[in-house]
This record gives sequence, structure tokens and C-alpha cells, in this order.
Amino acid sequence: MPSEQLINPLKILNTIGRQTIDIVNHMGAVVIFFSHGFVRIFRKKQWRQIVQQIYYIGATSSAIVAVVGLFTGMVLGLQLYYTLIKFGSVGVVGAAVSLSIIRELGPVLMAIMITARAGSAMTAEIGIQRISEQIDALYTMRIDPVKFLISPRIAASIISFPILTAFFDLLGILGGWFSAVLLLGVNEGAYFHRVRSSLEMIDIQGGFIKRML
Repeated sequence: MPSEQLINPLKILNTIGRQTIDIVNHMGAVVIFFSHGFVRIFRKKQWRQIVQQIYYIGATSSAIVAVVGLFTGMVLGLQLYYTLIKFGSVGVVGAAVSLSIIRELGPVLMAIMITARAGSAMTAEIGIQRISEQIDALYTMRIDPVKFLISPRIAASIISFPILTAFFDLLGILGGWFSAVLLLGVNEGAYFHRVRSSLEMIDIQGGFIKRML
């Protein structure tokens, strides 16, 4: 019994330690891989591939970003109105909608949408290229696969994400305006005044940084 009681805690600690080391190793590999791709963006400009990836990541994702942003703002406007009216604070609906979208909901929903749509598609595309030995062919032709395949996608993501972020935030605020002002009768001037007065540059910067991470 004493030996068994000693062994079990050691096994648990061993398992936790092994899993922690695996996670750290995986995170380190991801950071190194990303840094290699990021550095190669500046070595040789591949504008054609970058523009193609901007269209693929940004333009083709704009429809779903617009729909989700608009309906998120509408739902927020409705829920916040019925919550704030109990306290006689309907005038701050604009501030609550804008801060909720730009600070918190926007980064989370944008990350999920872009990862689910563009990220999974790019992963599948590169995986198929690996299986079909297209990446090996690039090595044979003395072409760096990281620079040819990964760097344009990283550059396109860096360019597209802020644009999609601003698009999502704008439509979210307009969605809140639609439900709060047009449907529920909140004063339009008060709504947009609260949006302008409540937002600070640090809120916008924080939202952009969260989305990029």
C-alpha cells in the first residue's frame, strides 16, 4: 500500500509534466515557423501571390463578416435596451453596443470566423500540396516553400484582418442602431453621441490587437 500510494502521485506528476513540455514545444515550433514566414515577407516581394491571398482571405470572407456583424449588433441592441430600460439608462445603449463589439465580442467572433473559413481552407490546401508532393517539387526547383506558400498568406492576413475588423465593428454598430433606434425608438442623436463619446483610441487599438493575436 505505501508503495502504491507513492507511485500514483508520481505518475500523475509525470503525466502533467510530459503534457506541459509537449505543449511548450508545440507553441515554440509554431512561433519559430511563424517568424520564419514573417521574415521572408521582406526578402522578396511577391505581390501577385499576396494580392491573391488578400482576395481569398479578405474579399471572400466579407459576406459572412457582414452578416455576423450586423446581426450581432442587432441582438446586442435589443438585449441591452430591455436590460437598461429597467434602470432608466436607455441613453447609454450606443455606448454599450460599441464597447461590447469593439472590445470583446468583435475579436472573439472575428477570430472564430476567419479561422473556421480561411484558416481551415488554407490548412487543407497546404496539406493536399504536401500529400501530392508539390512541396517536394518546390524544393527540387530550389524554391523556398515557406517564402512561396506561407509568407504571402501571413502578409495577406496582416493586411486583411484590420480591414475586416473595421468592417465588422461598423456593421455591428449599425446593427445596434437599427434595433435600438428604428425598432425600439431610442433617440438617434443620443445613440451616436454615446458611441462617439464612449470610444477611446485605446479601445480600438485593443480590439485590433486581440484580433491579430
